[in-house]
Amino acid sequence: METVKTYKNVNSEKKNIHFGISKMETIYNNRGGKIDVPHRHNYYTVLIIKKANGFHKIDFNSYPLANRQIFFVAPGQVHQVIETEKSIGFAMTFSNQFLVENSIPLSFINSLNLFQNYGQTPPLLPNEAQFDTIENYSNQIFTLFFSHAKMKYLSIGSFLKLLLIECNDICAMNPISLDVNFTRDHLIQNFKTLVDKHYKTEHSTSYYATELHMTPDNLNRNVKTKIGKTAKEYIQSRILTEAKRLLYFTNLSNKEIGYQLGYNVPANFSAFFKKHTQLSPLNFKKKENRSE
Repeated sequence: METVKTYKNVNSEKKNIHFGISKMETIYNNRGGKIDVPHRHNYYTVLIIKKANGFHKIDFNSYPLANRQIFFVAPGQVHQVIETEKSIGFAMTFSNQFLVENSIPLSFINSLNLFQNYGQTPPLLPNEAQFDTIENYSNQIFTLFFSHAKMKYLSIGSFLKLLLIECNDICAMNPISLDVNFTRDHLIQNFKTLVDKHYKTEHSTSYYATELHMTPDNLNRNVKTKIGKTAKEYIQSRILTEAKRLLYFTNLSNKEIGYQLGYNVPANFSAFFKKHTQLSPLNFKKKENRSE
């Protein structure tokens, strides 16, 4: 049985609230400085970090915490903030429902280069002026969230969109164009949806290309342009991330995990895992358990 803690609602007490923001120093104080356990959310998380020391683990990749960082955690990603001292900044959470209710198209989020579901998810590193702009939006959102302003969530949605556009423009890879027609840009969204649905049984780029009515080469080029990795690399990242989660959070054997992920021959699963991690499944599990 999977033991990873999963938060399903942005606000556990008021399930009709689909947005949240807290100061990181408040979260630290409320936990008494204790390290949180690895967990995941069914919603988006943005950490706007002004000052911090420690590490942030996202899907078994570890990133040092430092000053002026922005982390983006997509729904379903397992993460853990390990602070060696009190951090200063904001933790912001929002769901797809919040986006819909506040006139932000889901395609807007999918068109950004910020929420990378699988593989490496390093922090954004804005310069001082860029961080000041992002921090200003965060302060505006924080003030609105705890106010009684009319249509405050619509206002929060507007500031959130500005914050995300500012962050995306900082990305070196394919910054978003302000004149993008989000309603027509469905290819990556459809590809990711298909992979999430079929990655356990379909590992080939050709399968997804056929489903999307295009050639594998064309699919690879389009995906590479948008998210910085080929379709094949994305599919492999999805399989690999799930393998790591199953190895760490369950007591399933390598054979059972391989079978769940479409590898009927256990040796093939082990070879795939070792090729991409330089560790056997067993050694990966031992390494992660030692790092707790």
